[in-house]
Amino acid sequence: MHSIVLALLCAAMLSGQQSKLDQAWRLAADGQRGEAIHVLQSLIVTEPRNTDARLLLGSLLMEEGDEPSSIAQLKTAVEQRPRSEEAQNALGEAYNKFGETAAAKTAFEHAVAIKPDYGVGQLNLGEVLVAQGDLIGAAKHLDRAIALLGHADDAADAHYFRAKIYSAQNRPDAAVKQLEAAVLMRPDFAGAWSDLGQARMQLLDHSGALTAFEHAVAANPNDAVAQYRLGAEYLHQGKTRPAIDHLRQAYELNASDQSTLNALQMALRQSGDLDGADRLKQQLAELLRDRDRINQNKLKAVQINNDGSALERSGDLRGALAKYRDAAQLDPSHAGIRTNYGVALLRMGKWSEGLDELHQALQLDPHNEQIRAALKDALSQVPDGMLPSWKDEVR
Repeated sequence: MHSIVLALLCAAMLSGQQSKLDQAWRLAADGQRGEAIHVLQSLIVTEPRNTDARLLLGSLLMEEGDEPSSIAQLKTAVEQRPRSEEAQNALGEAYNKFGETAAAKTAFEHAVAIKPDYGVGQLNLGEVLVAQGDLIGAAKHLDRAIALLGHADDAADAHYFRAKIYSAQNRPDAAVKQLEAAVLMRPDFAGAWSDLGQARMQLLDHSGALTAFEHAVAANPNDAVAQYRLGAEYLHQGKTRPAIDHLRQAYELNASDQSTLNALQMALRQSGDLDGADRLKQQLAELLRDRDRINQNKLKAVQINNDGSALERSGDLRGALAKYRDAAQLDPSHAGIRTNYGVALLRMGKWSEGLDELHQALQLDPHNEQIRAALKDALSQVPDGMLPSWKDEVR
């Protein structure tokens, strides 16, 4: 997403706003976000209608990962300034940052409805639509953003996401043009370089692909995907030693990636390191077995959970509880199963355990309003003295 921070800073400087807001800007620019947040929180106590302060505060809280406080400040800013495309965009950025793409889409739609030639808003709306799989809708807004943004830095992102649509439509030639524009505007755009390499590979331009992958790794050497792609292309071109070097780096960054393991063991085998290749081949086999076991456990957990639901409907709550417990042990990452287990525990009067299960379920699926509502309802009925320490996290 493309923050309003720079735009607000320019506005603040031009209008000569109050010194506390200027102080907060300077602190934020110096990387002292905590101090800036403290100044802004103090400012809005004395000036609750200071919308610019709320916008900056909400954006800084977003960067700090404080979802409830960030959203609250930005929603208030929108209420105070409902016809501001920048306020709507800032709220959309926060929603998108925290995975609430439907709410983000609505906010970005409001932003571009207020000001159709707002390039950043068109870009952000297009990006969200790409994430939601609405490629036709996304293309319209990204094309508009490209036209509006011209050669601004944000235009690089518009070209990058437009290329993703072309790639999904199996049009690598069009994707290459968009990605070449993106890296021309932003030469250190690692993701665009990496995707450019992939698109060139589809066009059988392996020399151009290698160059793009090299740029991607130079821009971000800690990107496991870029390291893998570069190593795999070196391997394809018969350059075994550099292939091993980059595939090892990819392996160190992500030791459980199947493609990396396979490519690295092939490169080692070609280099004559048969023992190293055999060890990786064994690790790959173990990885595949583990994944198969996990998938089987997930399937079995769902079946046991369904058995528990049937027992609960028949009135056998104790039997249902045992089923839910077994299912949760098989697949502890399934929010729905943890919810069923938590609710059953609560119905059995096991308040502490039940609340903990619902809390874990919400952490697994933080944007599930049904789980949040169930947890709020349970907290409202907790007997005196049994409220958990994390109760204030649930809003």
